This record gives sequence, structure tokens and C-alpha cells, in this order.
Amino acid sequence: MRVGVMASGRGSNFQALIDAAERGEIPDADLVHLIVNKKDAYALKRAKKHEIDYTIITSHDKSRREFDQSVLKLLKELNIEIVVLAGFMKILTPEFIDTYRNRILNIHPSLLPSFPGAHAHRDAIKYGVKVSGCTAHLVDEGIDSGPIIMQTSVILSDNETEESLADKILKYEHQILPKALQLLCSGKIVVNGRHVKIKSN
Repeated sequence: MRVGVMASGRGSNFQALIDAAERGEIPDADLVHLIVNKKDAYALKRAKKHEIDYTIITSHDKSRREFDQSVLKLLKELNIEIVVLAGFMKILTPEFIDTYRNRILNIHPSLLPSFPGAHAHRDAIKYGVKVSGCTAHLVDEGIDSGPIIMQTSVILSDNETEESLADKILKYEHQILPKALQLLCSGKIVVNGRHVKIKSN
């Protein structure tokens, strides 16, 4: 399936998808385009290096609706079937989500529904949890509230910092995001309300 990736920053999860594709681990996913909303996003360099087409659509000078309409127009022109949010730091409008209902994949650095939002590591440490992790999920109209596809957990040390926890979790983000994308692109995901079932072979 034709996949469009949206990113705002360094794009390490985008790189994880590229690496997985080169290893043949996501055979049903064709990474055809990267969209970034910041001109200085490092993800652009990754796209250039791997000869993946990209578009910069800045968001700071547009309303949410104007930005989303610009992106949707491009996705339609490119016949994009699946959208992956790989460190994309904007909330999409309900119209965008409805257009790609159950076809937008996000990776979040906590065990949802705990600690949604932009400060998951800080919130987890502040709360005093012993276990955190990452979640690959479909996107709905809420903040990090869509149906869960996969999760992986990590144990927090007594002297954990935001930086150390981020590093600890990131390698697992890089593992489960490609797996979740392959499941989605291969038609093995069945969504029933909040529940995701994965078809066996």
C-alpha cells in the first residue's frame, strides 16, 4: 500500500521504517512520500539520503484547517492509502481523521492510555510508575486515544531521567512501528470500536 509519512523533527521513527523496508520487513508498505511541517526538520535529510520524495508544508503560518486541507490535497494527488505519524507534533482536524479513518498510524512513548500528550516521559517519572513503554495505535479525534495495535514495556530505574527513559523507549518504538505498519498494510487489522484484533495467517 502507498504510505505517506508525516514528521516534525529528527525523524528517527521515519528512519526505522526506511531500515525495515530495506530489510524486507514491511513488504506490503511502499514509503512513497514524506511530509514535514518544519523547514529545518532533520527528517528531510533522511528522505533525501534514501531518495524518498518529500514536501514541506509549513504549519506556523496556517490555521489547523488550512494546513490539513493542504496535506489532504497532496495525499489525494499521490494516492496515499496509509498515513504514518512519525514524530508529527500537531493535532489533526476531525475532517482529516475521518478521511483516513483507521488508516492513520501513530507511535507514542508511553503505555496508553497512561500519559498521553507531548510530555509522556516527564509525566511518567513524576507520577512514579515502575513500568512505561510505547504504543502503536490508530489515530482518532482525541489526543493519543485511538485503538491500540501493539505495546511494549520497559522497567524504570530508580534514578531514571527524561532523557534516559526516552532513549530506553525509543529503540522499542523503532521495533513496533514497522510491525504495526506491516499489519495495517497487509489487511490483518480488524477494528471493532476500541478493540483491535490481528488476523492470524
